[in-house]
Amino acid sequence: MANAAATFAAPGEELAGVLVAETLGRRVYLCAFGSAEARSWIALDAEAKPLTERRLVREAASLAALCEVAEESAGGGHLPELRARLAELHETDNPAGIEEAEAAAESLAETLQAQPRVASGAYLDAIGSASRRLEQALGESDGSPFAAALSSAARAVEVLTAEVERDYKIPLE
Repeated sequence: MANAAATFAAPGEELAGVLVAETLGRRVYLCAFGSAEARSWIALDAEAKPLTERRLVREAASLAALCEVAEESAGGGHLPELRARLAELHETDNPAGIEEAEAAAESLAETLQAQPRVASGAYLDAIGSASRRLEQALGESDGSPFAAALSSAARAVEVLTAEVERDYKIPLE
């Protein structure tokens, strides 16, 4: 897909990245191009054809951004360190519930997919569920820090989707 996307690069631009999302029943390859002056975007379908449906492009950009935020926020944003600290507590103090917390942290780590991965509503839900189980195992009963992190990222997601629309390489319908 990167090779197909590269054909849309303007002079002085390079393909900076490809984000893959599954939304509205379709797979979307959201391609970012960078130059010294600006960034531009094109979304391709599974056959590497450019997409012009504004809603689909917008949904793909939003979902890709939300999945990035979810991955970065999972486990308080420091899941490997949290898992190490839980293991240390298990060895030294062995408090009640530590096994449950370790299992929940392991489950969250297994839920997180390595790049490249496909951003989807199901993946976002899986991260959210695993994060909430971990929060509850750690004794977080009032609200969810994970949900708060996603909520606070809403403006950044809106800014990104607006940028994708504004700097899209072809007209959107």
